[in-house]
Amino acid sequence: MAATDRATAFLTIDVDAIVANWRRIRIEVGPKVEAAAVVKADCYGLGGARIVPALAAAGCRTFFVATIDEGIAIRKVVPEGVILVLGGPLDGAAADMTEHRLTPVLNSPEQIALWAGHAQTLSRPLDAALHLDTGMSRLGLDTPTVACLAADPSLLSGITPTLVMSHMACADELGHPKNPEQLATFTALSQQLGLNARLSLGASSTIFLGAGYHFDLVRPGAALYGLNPLPGQPNPMTSAVRLEAKILQVRDVDTPMTVGYGASHRVSARGRIAVAAVGYADGLFRSASNRGFGLIGGKRVPVVGRISMDLTTFDVSALPPDAVQPGALIQLIGHGQSADELAGQAQTIGYEILTALGRRYLRNYEGGAC
Repeated sequence: MAATDRATAFLTIDVDAIVANWRRIRIEVGPKVEAAAVVKADCYGLGGARIVPALAAAGCRTFFVATIDEGIAIRKVVPEGVILVLGGPLDGAAADMTEHRLTPVLNSPEQIALWAGHAQTLSRPLDAALHLDTGMSRLGLDTPTVACLAADPSLLSGITPTLVMSHMACADELGHPKNPEQLATFTALSQQLGLNARLSLGASSTIFLGAGYHFDLVRPGAALYGLNPLPGQPNPMTSAVRLEAKILQVRDVDTPMTVGYGASHRVSARGRIAVAAVGYADGLFRSASNRGFGLIGGKRVPVVGRISMDLTTFDVSALPPDAVQPGALIQLIGHGQSADELAGQAQTIGYEILTALGRRYLRNYEGGAC
């Protein structure tokens, strides 16, 4: 039996669309600004082993990951280029970073000291990025730490800062006052450091705030994978994901029947329910119960009842019976419904939808490097 016959749900990833989105960002920022790629969480759950080589072949030279193990995995498929680890070095793992030619993002005085000490043991300078906290109160060097580094450059002895970066808190809200506030703070702190390093402030949404936020390097992530960096406005990016599930059974229902756990949907009239082989174990969040929808032949069919681990029930009463049969497909992401729209139904964000996509789908990659 072929894999397509055994599979009950299908995830199609358009690698060419992801590459096109990277090129779209490169055009947006212009030739003097480098467009990197954020490929953490296995390219937001879509598969770094297929996507990263395609980005590298298109000309991307700088990649950002969250953890050391992610960096090691990406280095296996991209022998050249710069891989920066956003979480920074860990005590006992610095040697792994140099072995695999990973560049840490230094977020604290402790990480600076750790990396400087590692450089001393190797008797050679080591590259690193410095992350400045300009208003997230998350990872990053705070204002007093930056002042200490500016006053005592020996704290960076053995370290060659190649990048000074920060991250925006509210870039997806174009008119938010925190955006220019963080821009001003980043400019002031980076000038205070006085390092001969490139500057980077812009991730996906920040890129579209304008050229003043671009500096030397931008770090698109979500936008590469087709998520909208401009919520509430038309998406300038190309969709890269299609998600479909097979119908296992079609049931006739009538009042006073109920559907699913907790009897949360009560049938009000004679109709039909399609049971699809997808559930919260596959990344279709339970919070979309009784509020989400799928599409059959371009027609919306609402989720009725609670989404369970392996199954979701859809009201297909409005469709002709021959359009809804076991083995037919219900589309959850694709033309007619984006990952962002599905996220809205589940009261979350597109980032969480993509990174939660399960491993039970039969994955199909279109385009890109083999």
